[in-house]
Amino acid sequence: MKKMKAVICSGWRGLGQWSLGFGALLATHAAMAVNDLPGGPAVNQLDLHLPVTRIAADQRWLHYFMLVICTIIFLAVFGVMFYSIFKHRKSKGAKSANFHESVKVEIAWTIVPFVIVILMALPATKTVVAMKDTSASDLTIKVTGSQWKWSYDYLTGEGAGIGFVSTIDASQREDSSSGRPQVADDYLLKVDNALVVPVDKKVRIITTASDVIHAFYVPSLGVQQSAIPGFVRDTWFRAEKVGTYYGQCSQLCGKEHSYMPIQVQVLSQADYAAWVNVKQKQAAALADDPAKVWVLPDLIARGEKVYASNCAACHQANGKGGGPIKPLDGAAVVLDTDVGKQIHVLLNGQNNGAMPSWKQLTDTELAAVITYTKNNWSNKTGQLVQPADVVAARK
Repeated sequence: MKKMKAVICSGWRGLGQWSLGFGALLATHAAMAVNDLPGGPAVNQLDLHLPVTRIAADQRWLHYFMLVICTIIFLAVFGVMFYSIFKHRKSKGAKSANFHESVKVEIAWTIVPFVIVILMALPATKTVVAMKDTSASDLTIKVTGSQWKWSYDYLTGEGAGIGFVSTIDASQREDSSSGRPQVADDYLLKVDNALVVPVDKKVRIITTASDVIHAFYVPSLGVQQSAIPGFVRDTWFRAEKVGTYYGQCSQLCGKEHSYMPIQVQVLSQADYAAWVNVKQKQAAALADDPAKVWVLPDLIARGEKVYASNCAACHQANGKGGGPIKPLDGAAVVLDTDVGKQIHVLLNGQNNGAMPSWKQLTDTELAAVITYTKNNWSNKTGQLVQPADVVAARK
């Protein structure tokens, strides 16, 4: 009897310890759990994103409308089928009818589907036509997809002339590569430079690509448009609410497809005007004279920023690269005394586009990032590339 009590007590003690451990695990999981991301995905989301444009609201309504019609058809067809099987089963003595054709049935199964198709087509056509009407826009932005980033160029409207590149936030990219990502509601959705637009303004988006097919997709705005090399396509949206909205490239575009998020920041008109003013001043400050002669420390400092924004995503902050991406630390072309070789690579790319062309950067930015790579990590060459060297190579 004593042994039995000891076994029972031991069992309860083990169960208690297991319960405590399981409770601690649940508490840890709860502490690490992410929350719904306003303007982005929600935890265990089954429905569409909450719409903030008229088009997105119409798409959501169409989704439910089509679902209701399909559900009614499903219930009607299978209801009649199972009722007939049950009501007219052989065990109840039912006799099958023998007829060749029925004009009434044929008229019915022609008219009823026709009416259903019309009911579905009318609201869908109305929405599709509205989605394609990009006329009378207040703002036009060219969106260029490339592996694996977005370029935004403001063509018309307030802010015309502004342009920048948007890539995934460097810290999140590093977290993903480490295999031990930090818990964040916007994990792999945060970018360094968000697309900024004003509220209640019609924004026309022109899409294209520089290498492969990408797709610009922001669910809350009701926008999804392919970006195809050599083609120009357009769409539009009018955000009705200030906030930040998230999307991603929805076209499988290569090995880092998942690192190509979209972040759209919708500001009030006053805040947008202030943002435009700041960006225009920054653009003016960056419009460097290619004839300017730089000193090494200043060019390295400038190059570090250019590298972090454009190169670190692939070559890593430590210059070691990874997988098929070649390292810059100790690379022959970087250490070579003929600086023209590295300038040629950045202007024209190499390895069939694995290393893309960076002609879109200014002469000063290219000179700065080359100088930075030649004098960082173990590459202590002391070499300096002036913007004039890049200007000469472009010719």
